[in-house]
Amino acid sequence: MTEDEQKQAAAAKAVDYIEDGMVLGLGTGSCAAKMVDLLGKKVAHGLYVTGVPTSEATAAQARALGIPIVGLDEVSVIDLTIDGTDEVDPEGRLIKGGGGAHLREKIVASLSDRMIVIAEAKKKVPQLGAFKLPVEVIRFAAPALKPKLDALGGAPTLRLGKDGAPFVTDEGNYIYDCAFGKIDDPEGLALTLSTMPGVVEHGLFIGFADLILIGTNDGVEVIEV
Repeated sequence: MTEDEQKQAAAAKAVDYIEDGMVLGLGTGSCAAKMVDLLGKKVAHGLYVTGVPTSEATAAQARALGIPIVGLDEVSVIDLTIDGTDEVDPEGRLIKGGGGAHLREKIVASLSDRMIVIAEAKKKVPQLGAFKLPVEVIRFAAPALKPKLDALGGAPTLRLGKDGAPFVTDEGNYIYDCAFGKIDDPEGLALTLSTMPGVVEHGLFIGFADLILIGTNDGVEVIEV
């Protein structure tokens, strides 16, 4: 399978877990977008669900497909979130945020009864850290936080958009992509980053994933966490 076919296979498997009447967290990114496309087809054939999108891009996609969407003020519980990942380790810990949506993604995941993570084979890694860790920061704090992140070993680089200007998240913040290399203590790093004033959120997702679906050349690998 190509990587695209692996993503498609994982997305298709995830849709099998969706039940009529569910409130769904709709992830962001290339793999999640395939799932939303498939969900749109099921909705067109009579499936009733309500979506809580994790980005403006996903919201626009869902609207175009006729998937009803709501904000967090309109739901009391999210039954299931399906989202992609940039890395996943054997313990189900993730690095997310390559698309810049990890703040909303983590909020939605935290409010969900269950989270299914979908990805192609290369995203499954023995140890987190080859992918740069996104750290979302408020603009005011960005200059002061760069040396602090550097001191942690992150070698932070301000993310830029296609126009060469700083990338701005849906919440109006900046992102530092931090090259920590192999992360020996994800829990410790997550705590350190979470307690730094000016850091809005980071891309370490620990204790969120319940089921991981990995598209491989031999089909979809199902990993219970």
